[in-house]
Amino acid sequence: MAVDYTVIVLYLAGMLAMGWWGMRRAKSKSEFLVAGRRLGPWMYSGTMAAIVLGGASTIGGVGLGYKYGLSGAWMVFAIGLGLLALSVFFSARIARLKVYTVSEMLDLRYGGKAGVISGVVMWAYTLMLAVTSTIAYATIFDVLFDLPRTLAIVLGGTIVVAYSTLGGMWSITITDMVQFVVKTIGVLLLLLPIAVVKAGGFDGMREALPTSYFEPLGIGGETIFTYVLIYTFGMLIGQDIWQRVFTARTDKVAKWGGTVAGTYCLAYALAGAVIGTAAKVMYPTLPSADDAFATIVKDELPMGVRGLVLAAALAAVMSTSSGALIACATVANNDIWSRLRGVVAKRDGADGNDHDEVKGNRFFILIMGVAVILIAIALNDVVQALTVAYNLLVGGLLVPILGGLLWRRGTVQGALAAVTVGGLAVIGLMWTYGILANEPVYYGLLASLAAYVIVSLATRPTDAAVLAHWRARLAGQETPEPQPDKGGAETAPVTA
Repeated sequence: MAVDYTVIVLYLAGMLAMGWWGMRRAKSKSEFLVAGRRLGPWMYSGTMAAIVLGGASTIGGVGLGYKYGLSGAWMVFAIGLGLLALSVFFSARIARLKVYTVSEMLDLRYGGKAGVISGVVMWAYTLMLAVTSTIAYATIFDVLFDLPRTLAIVLGGTIVVAYSTLGGMWSITITDMVQFVVKTIGVLLLLLPIAVVKAGGFDGMREALPTSYFEPLGIGGETIFTYVLIYTFGMLIGQDIWQRVFTARTDKVAKWGGTVAGTYCLAYALAGAVIGTAAKVMYPTLPSADDAFATIVKDELPMGVRGLVLAAALAAVMSTSSGALIACATVANNDIWSRLRGVVAKRDGADGNDHDEVKGNRFFILIMGVAVILIAIALNDVVQALTVAYNLLVGGLLVPILGGLLWRRGTVQGALAAVTVGGLAVIGLMWTYGILANEPVYYGLLASLAAYVIVSLATRPTDAAVLAHWRARLAGQETPEPQPDKGGAETAPVTA
């Protein structure tokens, strides 16, 4: 294992070096949070694919292939479909807004009052996404170095927090690009063909396994529908995904680069399912389907190649973890803390803007990173935590975000009602049906939609000046923010 260890150690050292390089480049808020909005098509495509294809997509995708066969690709396939939908229909308009967070977009669209509660929901989602990604270090480092769970989480988490805190989005972008290359070589070009050959080829796999393993809908129609509802729609509204859209140099880069990344995700989904199916042939009685990836890597790959493929798994986890971490810190600082500081400063008659924004965002990444590591150590059930996060995200925020983009008549009161009703419905239904049940997100989403439509139609339409400013920003035009109306009520959104 000495060669494998060397590969892994060099990889981890390279991640820290990228963090140091990014620190020298990230001199402004824009550079630190969205890489100066300067990414071209190839780097944008690679980093977008890296952020959405994490440990769940790699280790979990292979596990689903082990359990269900080729239809196990549907979870990661749903992620790819969501990224394609975001890129084709929404990313160009999102990129032209020139904001930093989803909540700032809601402020722009609805008039400056919808961001706080949405920020809290988005913060909870990104926090739990970072936690679940961090927990995955335990599995990988256990295979690599036989480390205890807590030490593995601390080691992996510290490296991610270090390079993310140092260089912000520039460090994360460069490391994600490296991680994209490592995943492509390790999983698609090495592990996939080796696994198929070791399993006797596709003919040998068909002879050894039931026909259900090769049926496209073998995993079940309801499961596929749930994957689409949670992961496809989750891709449309997550802060971790939007923050990558904000890094695009132009709206065309966001659209076409994201389309390439989404197509790559579809291929990655199929590859994971095939690898899992091959593992089922070679190891038919593993105690857990999630052990399939580590087992086939550990037992079937030659020295050196094994280290590279394990580095690919580590890359998958680190890319999602770092993306979720900077998203969590961005929301905590810009959507929650900055608003509270502004309220206090206004009350005291101070400016509230006299601070170093890069230093402030770096501090929040560090604080959120420490919190993520501590929660990851204390938490055991990863699936339940991630399910809660996605249920709240989709049930609470999908309707007001897509409604704001697609329906002119939506109002701030409707948006707040949708977030509140949808969020509370999801929590109550999870308490009733169970966290892993499908009903909470189904009924919560319907409740959110009903509240949005009914309250929006029952309240005064959004001020025409706010909508005009919104349309101008969607078109990429810089316009003065609308002034308060005659009654003195502020109709302008507070934007970065």
